[in-house]
Amino acid sequence: MTRTRITGTGSAVPENIRTNFDLEKMVDTTDEWITTRTGIRERRIAAEGEYTSTFATRAAERALEMAGVAAEEIDLIIVATITADFPFPATACLVQSNLGAKKAAAFDIAAACSGFVYGLSIADNAIRGGTARKALVIGAEVLSRIIDWTDRNTCLLFGDGAGAVVVEACEGERGILSTHLHSDGSYWELLYQPGCGSRNPAVQQTLDERKIFLVMQGNEVFKLAVRAMEDAALQALETNRLTPSDISIFIPHQANRRIIDAIGKRLGLGADKVYVNLDRYGNTSAASIPLALDEANRGGRINEGDIVLFDAFGGGLTWGSALVRW
Repeated sequence: MTRTRITGTGSAVPENIRTNFDLEKMVDTTDEWITTRTGIRERRIAAEGEYTSTFATRAAERALEMAGVAAEEIDLIIVATITADFPFPATACLVQSNLGAKKAAAFDIAAACSGFVYGLSIADNAIRGGTARKALVIGAEVLSRIIDWTDRNTCLLFGDGAGAVVVEACEGERGILSTHLHSDGSYWELLYQPGCGSRNPAVQQTLDERKIFLVMQGNEVFKLAVRAMEDAALQALETNRLTPSDISIFIPHQANRRIIDAIGKRLGLGADKVYVNLDRYGNTSAASIPLALDEANRGGRINEGDIVLFDAFGGGLTWGSALVRW
């Protein structure tokens, strides 16, 4: 059986760190309040002249290097992002140009924080269907450009960065076992960016009404996220006739420490099996899972044959899971 195997991982983040103490000087909050309610202590913020494509390209280069794959061998580039460099062309096309991956088809997907899992599923289907042999799946965001830094309900949560994987067609039992994607558009108003689309174009009125910034109903998102992510995780396990005890490492979307802890508890996973880097990067949306995966992989937390579970939830609403035998 042809499977899709992750053969390389990479990540990239800005050098600039914005701590909770920095935010104390910007909005009415404290380090203790942020840490207690979110688990976040600091986040990375892109500098002037750094864009989503900047970090996507760097992460992709590191993933290619680990995989031992030349950019010219890549057939497909998928960038999951809600903060593309431009409305069009796709950031994936900019990455393709930066890498010199001239034969690759390239496109973006917008599934918010679930974007990497969605992209991984698309690449898996392309490889198993025979339309690609080697692909790059990248999650990349510069969320700091769409955050209202005077709104403490949102500015505490988000950060910038990118993560990438090289996936290849391989034979054997190792690789992506299954992916599971879901959405419910009836909840779209819980988490979205009102402006800069066809509904509220980027005109002066949109700027004056501050519609260019992300808005979120955090409490409602929290309630839905825990149940949806638990269901997606169990679906992946049941599909493959596995149980939570079979999971070697769980890499969830890094949105809020309370969400992560709640899902880990519901699955009966000990802290040693749940990978968390939220405290250092905040919520990086589509970048969060591949960024955490690269850290875990390079840190020796994942070994051949391990069962790795990815689980995400984001605006749309969208959610999904992927189960991998490493």
